[in-house]
Amino acid sequence: MAAAGPEPEAALPALAQQLGLAARAERPSEASSGPGCLETVRRLTGLFREARPREMAEESMFQSLLKILTKASCEMELTCKDSMELITLDTCLLLVAECFRCLRNACVRCAKNQDVMRNLGLIEVSVHLIQLLHGLEVEQESLLAALRCSLQFLGNLAAGNGDSQNSIWKCAFPDLFLSCLNHHDEKIITYCCMVLFTCLNSEKVRELLEHNNLNVALAVLNIYRKQLESEWSFLIVTDHLLKCPELVKAMYAKLSNQERITLLELIMAKISEKNSMSSEEMAVLVNDAEFLASLFQEKCHDVLKLTSAANTEDEEAIVTIRILDVLCEMTSNNEQLEHLQTCPGLLETAVDTLQLTHLAGKQTTNIFTATHSMTGEGEISHPAVGFKSHLIRLIGNLCYKNKENQDKVYRLDGIPLILDNCSIDDNNPFVNQWAVYAIRNLTEQNERNQEVIAQMEQQGLADNSILKNMGLEIEKRDERLILKSVRKNPTS
Repeated sequence: MAAAGPEPEAALPALAQQLGLAARAERPSEASSGPGCLETVRRLTGLFREARPREMAEESMFQSLLKILTKASCEMELTCKDSMELITLDTCLLLVAECFRCLRNACVRCAKNQDVMRNLGLIEVSVHLIQLLHGLEVEQESLLAALRCSLQFLGNLAAGNGDSQNSIWKCAFPDLFLSCLNHHDEKIITYCCMVLFTCLNSEKVRELLEHNNLNVALAVLNIYRKQLESEWSFLIVTDHLLKCPELVKAMYAKLSNQERITLLELIMAKISEKNSMSSEEMAVLVNDAEFLASLFQEKCHDVLKLTSAANTEDEEAIVTIRILDVLCEMTSNNEQLEHLQTCPGLLETAVDTLQLTHLAGKQTTNIFTATHSMTGEGEISHPAVGFKSHLIRLIGNLCYKNKENQDKVYRLDGIPLILDNCSIDDNNPFVNQWAVYAIRNLTEQNERNQEVIAQMEQQGLADNSILKNMGLEIEKRDERLILKSVRKNPTS
């Protein structure tokens, strides 16, 4: 049997000594060109992939790496003033990148090393060096590698370490984040998002509200729009930014219509999560819901622009449609529903908008005109498809077990309006089902609303076959017309 080789950590003392000698070199480019310096750092990088060598690492190693990076900063500053030869710069960048790889590996799940590095001042030196690297106007792979590794290091240094997160935030916010979030390299953007996500908390999110700092939040949203596979940007928005209602409002005011659609999609993703929410998270979403309700009331008439075929891509109208989608989802949640049911003007706006779109569809043939093709030709591609269905859904939600809102719809003549939208409509899939749902919520324990429908049927204003399809029938009881639910016969 072959004899077991020496344990990896046995090499640490010799490597630490070699690293110390390299750190004494006057310039990093001289150290990296010397015998074995870059190789020494590479060997340490490999050793620190294992937990035991990380735990055994002494402070002197990190001091040596700090000296190399500090001297690299000085050399980079000279590079900005006097053009350093590209060969010398490339050699220096290779060493800088390897130092950051070594530090990155050394602080993985090792709070001791994270604290040592922070106390030595490695965060300040690293942030300064990143800004210098960002300012170099050269296109070299070694430069990108150095930037990527530096951000990975900061991400690992911050992981699970509140003190390091605070120190990085103090040094890096907002300038470093802004420069890296707007970089052309996707990996640099991703690693920057990782660092930002790790450092953020509720207090730091509020700092984004300050004038120039808002650009950090806007940059993250823009990254998500351009790189939909970017998980970090998604998590920054859904786990942090959306939890500050004031920030949501401030961002919305600065966004283009396309960006607003993206933000609304992220809000929809957040409220559609199956995870249970804390009372604090629910309170935040209620604030967001009230904000969106006010936007819908302000902009609902924009949708009428879509009656013209020339305006099918009207972005303001599409934003309003997306707001309605989000409100429908929000009112499907009991806790958010309670607040939106009392939101001033929302129910009236929904009924009024349904009335206007219904009328517009009758005056001319357009997307709001009810159509039914017997040929079953493919789905209709238009941003307003389903808009009336969702208005009826919202009305139904707002009237769920709410007598005041039931009566309000009665006074607004909303019941005949909903019954007039019960037919199959290719432009509004599932409109019949949502109408059934709305009528049930409007008539539940509300005799006056039941009587309105019963009288409409008797006067021929409501189609009895439609009522039967809705599972309802009219019954005369003590000289009064009563609307009651019936079970449908099962189909054979």
